[in-house]
This record gives sequence, C-alpha cells and structure tokens, in this order.
Amino acid sequence: MKLSKNIVTLCLDVGNSHIFGGLFENNQIKLRFRHATMLNHTSDQLGVFLKTMLRENNFKTVVHKIHISSVVPSLDYSLRSACIKYFKIDPTFVRSDLTSNLKITINNPKELGADLIANSLAAIKRYSNKNIILIDMGTATTISVINQKQEYLGVAILPGMKLSMDALHINTAKLFSVEIIESPEVIGKNTTACIQSGLYFGQLGVIREITTRVTAEYFKHKKPIIIGTGGFSYLFEKENIFTVILPDLILEGLRDLAP
Repeated sequence: MKLSKNIVTLCLDVGNSHIFGGLFENNQIKLRFRHATMLNHTSDQLGVFLKTMLRENNFKTVVHKIHISSVVPSLDYSLRSACIKYFKIDPTFVRSDLTSNLKITINNPKELGADLIANSLAAIKRYSNKNIILIDMGTATTISVINQKQEYLGVAILPGMKLSMDALHINTAKLFSVEIIESPEVIGKNTTACIQSGLYFGQLGVIREITTRVTAEYFKHKKPIIIGTGGFSYLFEKENIFTVILPDLILEGLRDLAP
C-alpha cells in the first residue's frame, strides 16, 4: 500500500482512440494507464474505472487535483461529473487561456486542440529558449511548430497510421487491416507487406518533408529540437528524425497546468 502526503495529480488525456492517464506525486509519475475511448461512457462508468485503476495498483491515496485534455467534447460532461462524484474534485480542462508561458499566435487560439496545448506546455518547459518541432503520432499525426520565443506558430495535421490503414480497408474491396510495424523493406512482396510499407514510409516521408521545410522557412536552416511523442513514435526511433522521444510528454504538460 502506498501512502503519501505529497500533492497528487491525476492527469487524463482523452483522445479519439484511448484515454491515456497518469498519476503524479509531486513531479514524479507513479502510474500510467490506458482505456479505450467510448462515446457512450457514463459518468459512473468512468468514475468506477478510475477508482478501480488506482485501487488495483495499490494506490490508496487522496487525489488533490485532476487535469484533463480532451478532444472528444461529447465526453466532457461525463468526465466532469465522474470527477465530482467519485473524487469530490471539479477538474481543470485545458484551455487556450491557461497558457501564460505559451504564446499562441494562430488566428483563433480557441481552435487549437487541448492535446496540442498540453504537449506544447511540456515541450517549452523542457526546452526553454529553443526552436521546437513537436510531432505527436496518434490517431492523427500532428506537427506543431514553436519558436525560441515560446510562440506557437501553427501545426500541420495528417491522418495517423491506423487511420490511414482503416481508410484503405474501408474504401477498397481487397485491402485489409494489417499489423502496423517498422517496415523492413520499401517495396513489399505480398499484400500485407505492401500495406505495411506504404503506411510506414509514407508517414516517414511526410514527417521528413514537413520538418525540412519548417526548418528552412521558419528557423533559417538552424536545426530545431524535434520531439516525438504518441503511440506510434517509437516505430521511428532508428530513423534519426527525432532529437528525443518522450512518451509521457502530454502527461507532463497536464501535471503542470495552472491552477
């Protein structure tokens, strides 16, 4: 049993495919977990899941804060209700007006996804006064650009690897779902390998092209810090496209969210 008098923060990143959670005692992450995102989740289902997750991992501790980034608005009400009912906490949701350290320069800051904001807050804390390209490889692949003045300049968004695979499967008569892997060959010799190659090298090519253009156009060819995060980033760790891969980046950003 783990008992603590430290500040305990429960962080939840609600994405289109998964809810990625983390429990922090002060600045140290003690627990990570994932749960499939289901649009019909009730507040009780969410609350019981969170309580059970803590209990089954032997955490008998009081949660003091709950911070949430959500790109699934239909779940926000249930999430808030679950936190209030089961933890007696009104959670803090990521908003563009909670980013005093990050200067969002896009036309409408309210359009910027909560996940992008949380990732960016963590990135500028780790790499202050650095030019940053932040690549999050989840359901969508997002490529965010932040300059050394901590100005969020914009983002490129493209389908992620699983979304691309699903599009092929759904919209073609003969192509099927495959395991998403680091493809060993550019050209496949059977249908499975052909799809895997296209998914892998297609994503790799887009990332290289966009990061090259951003470096030239925004940073005058001065190499930025290139951060990889999200579920599929680890597939590319041998390709030398990332300066660093930080799987917990969004949880770190949520942990430090004000208030």
